[in-house]
Amino acid sequence: MFQQVKWFRRRVVLALAAASAVVLLGAAGIAAGGTTSDQAGALAGTAGCGKAPALTSGQHTISSGGQNRTYILRVPSGYDANRQYRLFVGLHWRGGTANDVDSGGTDGYNWSYYGLRRLSDQANNGTIFVAPQGNGNGWANPGGQDLTFIDDLVRLLDNSLCVDTTQRYAGGFSYGGGMSYAIACARAKVFRAVVVYSGAELSGCGGGSDPIAYLGIHGVSDNVLGIGLGRGLRDRFVRNNGCTAQSPREPSAGSRTHIVTAYSGCRAGYPVVWAAFDGGHTPGPIDSGGDGWRTWTSGEAWKFITQFGGGTGPTTTTTTTSNPPGGATCRVGDVINAWNNGLTSNITITNTGSAPISGWSLVFTLPGGQSITSGWSATYSPASGQVTARNVSYNADIAPNASITVGFQANHTGDASAPASFALNGTTCAAS
Repeated sequence: MFQQVKWFRRRVVLALAAASAVVLLGAAGIAAGGTTSDQAGALAGTAGCGKAPALTSGQHTISSGGQNRTYILRVPSGYDANRQYRLFVGLHWRGGTANDVDSGGTDGYNWSYYGLRRLSDQANNGTIFVAPQGNGNGWANPGGQDLTFIDDLVRLLDNSLCVDTTQRYAGGFSYGGGMSYAIACARAKVFRAVVVYSGAELSGCGGGSDPIAYLGIHGVSDNVLGIGLGRGLRDRFVRNNGCTAQSPREPSAGSRTHIVTAYSGCRAGYPVVWAAFDGGHTPGPIDSGGDGWRTWTSGEAWKFITQFGGGTGPTTTTTTTSNPPGGATCRVGDVINAWNNGLTSNITITNTGSAPISGWSLVFTLPGGQSITSGWSATYSPASGQVTARNVSYNADIAPNASITVGFQANHTGDASAPASFALNGTTCAAS
């Protein structure tokens, strides 16, 4: 039913049936549908941090569920065991292979891992890429065997390499998009976000009630997996993420354009973005006037997953400041969005002093029963009690009268209130 993909150069001709690239970011001890020990342990680096890498780039085999499963790994050049890396696992489409995802097909390096490897190298080389191989070149996930494979692979990578536990992603095309969706449903507390190219519910959806950041990309003229199937996947996470329901604009057939819509009203840290394009079943459409491999989808996917920060800094952060410790003047506001036994906290830090701050740490105490499970735009340690949030590379500097926003998700046992006080670089901040 599905035919093998033929990668395009000038004209986009991808006739695949079910394909995917899944981004996985590891955590030690993944339980089905559960959180990871690293998340519960304050978002520290994985067990592979600080020691010589136990895996190198190339093809490897892992035992999972009584089977020998294979995968291809790309460790960044200049790998630093004391740096936490983003992890992207790319799953292939039906009829494709892990090698197709890793090699980029006829477009080679430019399209490796759906174009994200090239963009990572151009940025900070802060991403570990892995491409697992599906049974029968697909992701039927019978009895959850492919989810188990992903769990086992993530656990292995966590123990072998230094992975940033706040930077787990899944994304892929067609059947791989279906597998990415299954991961979003069943592992929303493990992954930070997913990117689904032209997907459908092909690999199941166990659980499916937790929020996760979601980017869906689909062609209005897809005659393999119609765009209505992609809208259905999207709408599950519109609901889960608390976004305002809407019917995003989509381009007309023949326009050779695309329209990207970011949903409004979503919970902090859980955006939903929908990118519809004039075209068929492909992860790499080219707008009118485009050329070769220069599709817009790789840029949109890269922008989406890198908005959450992480993947750039060392496992330990040295804090320096232009204001002497205890001399900084600051104001902090905390916006809490709570539900059942969970919450998100958006913290805005304002430098109200006359000198710039270059490097910061923010100390606060969580109410009893709260425990951080994930975070963005800062590193957090430990997960409960008195917590220290430290800057990441891109927000270390706060100019006078300027503000930055960081945040986290936490579990709670009934008390969803904000911390009582905040201290920036040793000085108690005023409340906004």
